[in-house]
Amino acid sequence: MVRVPEPPLLALRGVCKRYGAVEVLTDVELEIHAGQVVALLGDNGAGKSTLVKVISGVTPAERGVIEWEGRQVHIRRPHDARDLGIATVYQDLALCGNLDVVGNLFLGREIRRYGFLDEMEMERRTQDLLERLTRRVPDLRGPVASLSSGQRQTVAIARSLLGEPRVLLLDEPTAALGFEQTGEILDLIDRLRDRGLGVLIISHNMGDVKALADRAAVLRLGRNNGFFDVNTASQEQIISSVTGATENVPRRPAFRESGW
Repeated sequence: MVRVPEPPLLALRGVCKRYGAVEVLTDVELEIHAGQVVALLGDNGAGKSTLVKVISGVTPAERGVIEWEGRQVHIRRPHDARDLGIATVYQDLALCGNLDVVGNLFLGREIRRYGFLDEMEMERRTQDLLERLTRRVPDLRGPVASLSSGQRQTVAIARSLLGEPRVLLLDEPTAALGFEQTGEILDLIDRLRDRGLGVLIISHNMGDVKALADRAAVLRLGRNNGFFDVNTASQEQIISSVTGATENVPRRPAFRESGW
């Protein structure tokens, strides 16, 4: 019996986005599968951040199809993305530096008991979640501003996981981190993949991409310019696609033929 491949958790087919007279995304294709990390690459202005905003519901696509587990869906608001199981951590992290770790995780979704904040339950859930991810956030009740950059990134990722998403979008998660902290975040993303999440990371760091990602999708001037199996493609091939030294605009992600 021929095994039918599972559909991707999230797929974009021919997605277009325009701001005024400028078409920022043109016929973009992308697939994100469970238990795999996809790196979204491209030069500044390639459309990466706009694509993440489309997926997360910040700015809806004007044309094209978005599929969730093989069925067409509509993402017009961040609420729509969250309901599907899509969480996003932006580069600025959007943390409140004067609040502690617990307060940041539950900001806007506080747990109440008999009309009062249930601080003990929120702290317990925070501790459980962070222990599953990492043990490197020393003080749950100290202000987030006192944490290292890597620890703040961990808190932001932990907050995004409270809703138990199935797809996680990370915008430059290691951009402001040192060598050791970068390693910790890459290990964290690796554990999320092992838990079956589909992860999309925007990155300019080819070292991170080669160390972590399973697949790479390249955007150039708002269009697809290559899909790569990171384990077999050379760094030079991927960089050539990013810079435009090679022009390749496939209509569908090439890795679908290998079961992706």
